[in-house]
Amino acid sequence: MIGPDFKKDLQIYLQDARDTLLWKLDGLSEYDIRRPMTPTGTNLLGLVKHATGAEALYFGATFGRPFAGTPLWITGDAEPNADLWATPEETREQIVDRYRAAWVHADATIGSLPLDAVGRVPFGNRSELTLHRVLVHMIAEIQRHAGHADIVREQLDGTTGLRDGDGNMAPGDRPQWEEHHTRVEQAARTAAQPT
Repeated sequence: MIGPDFKKDLQIYLQDARDTLLWKLDGLSEYDIRRPMTPTGTNLLGLVKHATGAEALYFGATFGRPFAGTPLWITGDAEPNADLWATPEETREQIVDRYRAAWVHADATIGSLPLDAVGRVPFGNRSELTLHRVLVHMIAEIQRHAGHADIVREQLDGTTGLRDGDGNMAPGDRPQWEEHHTRVEQAARTAAQPT
């Protein structure tokens, strides 16, 4: 039998991922939060915008509780990848505020339904999903994007970790990390040599 704190535990992990994703924006310029850092255009503000839509969809429309704050790119007429970047007209504050509003909406859904409540994703051929399954899915989804954000942020200015004050990294200064990088690169080159 699942204990009474099980839902609360899941919410803690979801909120931790949310907080980490937003922390990756702190202290960066408008350009740096928007600039594409991979060939597919991955950028920090786009990850937040995407997470907003995902939470709105899975904790809103899936359970018959539409979230009015964000259009659902999956079910609408938006261009492909519209949720993964911010237009010049969309401000950081608007996107972050929408994400926080989506949290409130999602948390209300989580709080009002039992874990075995069933919802249906409003697109495709998705089967019915329980709130428990949606929570697990969204923890994985937001943590995955927090990981993307961690790599993007490290590329931008070297900042790493889960949250401010908790780098969750081995100790080391710049010269030590450069030495480590060189050692890893050399190991890769050696391993790639024909035997």
